[in-house]
Formats: sequence, C-alpha cells, structure tokens
Amino acid sequence: MGEDLIRYDLMVQDALRGVVRKVLLEAAEKGLPGEHHFFVSFRTKAPGVKVSTRLVERHPEEMTIVLQHQFWDLNVTATHLEVGLSFGGIPEKLVIPFEAITSFWDPSVDFGLKFELATADAADNDATDEATQTVENAGPVAKLPASVETKDDSVELAATNTSEPQSGAEIVSLSAFRKKP
Repeated sequence: MGEDLIRYDLMVQDALRGVVRKVLLEAAEKGLPGEHHFFVSFRTKAPGVKVSTRLVERHPEEMTIVLQHQFWDLNVTATHLEVGLSFGGIPEKLVIPFEAITSFWDPSVDFGLKFELATADAADNDATDEATQTVENAGPVAKLPASVETKDDSVELAATNTSEPQSGAEIVSLSAFRKKP
C-alpha cells in the first residue's frame, strides 16, 4: 500500500471533534436534553487551555469534567469551549480548546469518543499508549480517570455510577482506523 499523504486519520479526528462541538453548542443554546450529560477529558497543559494553577497542580496531565447539573456559562466557539464549574466550592472558569480534548462520553446513551494525541510525526505513535487504546464495552465510570471533578463528587458520581456494566457501550478510538505497519 502507498503512503497516506492525505492524512485521512486527521480528517476523521477533526470530523469527530466537530460532533463534540455540535453537541456542546446545542447544550449551550438549549440546555441538556433529557438525561444526557457529558464527561469531557482534556490535557491540562495543552496549548490554549486555561485553568487555574491550583487545578493544574492537582491534575498535571489530564482532567475530566462532568457537565450535568452544576455548570454555568457554557460557551462554544469554533475552536474551544468555555464553562464555569465549581471545584471544592471554588468557582472556576475553564477554557478548553477542542484540540486538547482526549475523550468525550455521554453515559446516558453509552456513547463515547477517544481522541489520539496530536504528534508531528504519526510514525512516532505507540499503539500501547493509553491515549490511543481502543476501549470497547466500557461500563459507566469504570474506564474514566480518577481525576473526575464535580462540585459535590459524592452526589454526581452516585448519580452516574452503577455497579453493573452496561452492555453495548463502545468508545471509538481513531487508532482503529490507522494503517498497521
């Protein structure tokens, strides 16, 4: 096979980030429909991310936020999302570029996307890297990082955690589309 000079993998990733953008834009305009809510994981030190030093110290690599009951001022642009959340009773405004998002999950319908880290050379990607692993049939919360933050962790996590894995959940990783050497 020939070399992929078009970089379909990057185009697919951009399209899937567009899905996240559209869902968040609708939530910003109309609120969360029904039981829908979102877990959004992102790299805290990615370019354009704006979070407090306190949060970066607690989550130096990646952080997961929950957009369910206790968030405000959700604003979505072509390049990023802005949202107000409270961490330990302290209100914070977060700015998260879509390029910094590593995963998006809506447990109400068992839909999730996992994004690869952008690198200058795709040949450097390691299939065993946690950011590119495909996670299939993940139960709620079971595959999320321990860094989930909400205003009241016990209430939010109790509302989304179940002891039985739900069947049919599938998180799509773009590494599944990548050519294997």
